[in-house]
Amino acid sequence: MTKLAFLGLGVMGYPMAGHLQAAGHDVCVYNRTAAKADKWAAEHGGSHAATPREAAEGADFVMACVGNDDDLRGVCLGPDGAFAGMKAGATFVDHTTVSAKVTTELYAAAKAAGLNFVDAPISGGQAGAENGQLSIMCGGDQGAYDAAEPVMNTYAKLCRRIGESGAGQMTKMCNQIAIAGLVQGLSEALHFADKAGLDGRAVVEVISQGAAGSWQMSNRYETMIDDKFEHGFAVDWMRKDLGICLSTADETGASLPVTALVDQFYKDVQNMGGGRWDTSSLFKRLSKLG
Repeated sequence: MTKLAFLGLGVMGYPMAGHLQAAGHDVCVYNRTAAKADKWAAEHGGSHAATPREAAEGADFVMACVGNDDDLRGVCLGPDGAFAGMKAGATFVDHTTVSAKVTTELYAAAKAAGLNFVDAPISGGQAGAENGQLSIMCGGDQGAYDAAEPVMNTYAKLCRRIGESGAGQMTKMCNQIAIAGLVQGLSEALHFADKAGLDGRAVVEVISQGAAGSWQMSNRYETMIDDKFEHGFAVDWMRKDLGICLSTADETGASLPVTALVDQFYKDVQNMGGGRWDTSSLFKRLSKLG
């Protein structure tokens, strides 16, 4: 049994922490809204703490899945942050999608405190978290990754170290860039089929078996056709991620014209009141336009 802490019990963190407890680990959770931590402990049998520091005390690994750069800094730093409670040699594993800048900052702060830090953003959505089938892309020291990998495998379909600190976050940016274009392409295909008087389901049944097939097509086309957009990653979070991608592209000199365009399309969805709709709602935008 390994003593663990898990910080952040959103739609991803809640089931991920549950998998760890079910695997026999001793898990203490922290959530900004204490009622959710109470609920998790009652459901899964673990414990909960009032601050990240208290949750992290004595833990071998502290896992986090929070909202953004500032949220991550908040649970890591300061007198009530996890770093202040972690024992020497312990490892902090960050599953949040954040900027490479904050990852570099926190990696250095962890090192200065005698701790390890692994950036380990995730892909697979809420269903992947609930089913323990996430793809985890990691950056950090090889030894820290090797120690943390068996813990992460509790909820992973695939877990890989891509490189040094920050490489995991850079890889997650590649993931979001690819998804943005795929979802827009699928939305346009379904929109075109509708305007051409075709049965969208029949169209997808055929084209999904060829070169056009993708995870997005297989898992989202039916809900898109049915005008249901409550089945995955929210538009508000996607815009946060694409903002990180575009900002980093400016720094690295990468050209992301399609990503920049799709980001503006997601802004249109937000203006339609769809900030909490899932990312496949790009189709709804097209439907509204005509």
